[in-house]
Amino acid sequence: MRAHLVRLDAVIVQAVIAGALSFSHLHDLASAAGQGGWKAWAYPVSVDLLLVAAWRRMRQSQRAGQASGGPRLWFLVALAASLGANVATAGLLDLDHVPASLRVVVAGWPAVAFFGGTLLAHTAPGPEAPADTASSAPDVEADPEPHPAPVVVDTLDRDALPAAFPDPEPTAAEPVATPVPAPVPALPPALVDRVRALADEHRSTTGRPADPDAVRARLGLPPSMTASVAAHL
Repeated sequence: MRAHLVRLDAVIVQAVIAGALSFSHLHDLASAAGQGGWKAWAYPVSVDLLLVAAWRRMRQSQRAGQASGGPRLWFLVALAASLGANVATAGLLDLDHVPASLRVVVAGWPAVAFFGGTLLAHTAPGPEAPADTASSAPDVEADPEPHPAPVVVDTLDRDALPAAFPDPEPTAAEPVATPVPAPVPALPPALVDRVRALADEHRSTTGRPADPDAVRARLGLPPSMTASVAAHL
């Protein structure tokens, strides 16, 4: 645990030193290029923030399995700005007579950094790919001693049965209930006379007995009264 803390502290100290030196070089270059006052202090903050934001978005895109070309491009742009300032202030450039091209680059950096930061902020990475759960699933152990399959007896030897189980006595067949016919609704005497009159009329006209359903239809009775009409023909 102590070795881990020592290693972590060394990394933090190294990062702080490198960041402070890079910050100082960017400030000196911006000040030499005509950006004095608070502007010279804002340039190194802008470069370092773009560098960290691009690196973080690039790592998120890689973990999500997406293309990370855009964040990688802005990471290289910020890295080139930081590395260029470090090299320029190492004595290779006369800070008292800065070229006009470098002044243009320094003056145009805020627009470039704003454009890159906007693209990084509005390009949200997709959800991370789910971890493979096949390896985490518990293994199902096979039964070392499988149970034998049940034996199915196809035939039954009645002689081998013990005497304690005698054959069941045959039971008498239950009587089948006969359906009771539904009662025929009675017709009023007036309808009975009318039915017989229509039957006589049909017999005298055609010489054949009248059809109960036809008589019922002529009287305007429902179909359920056909049996009642037939009882009086």
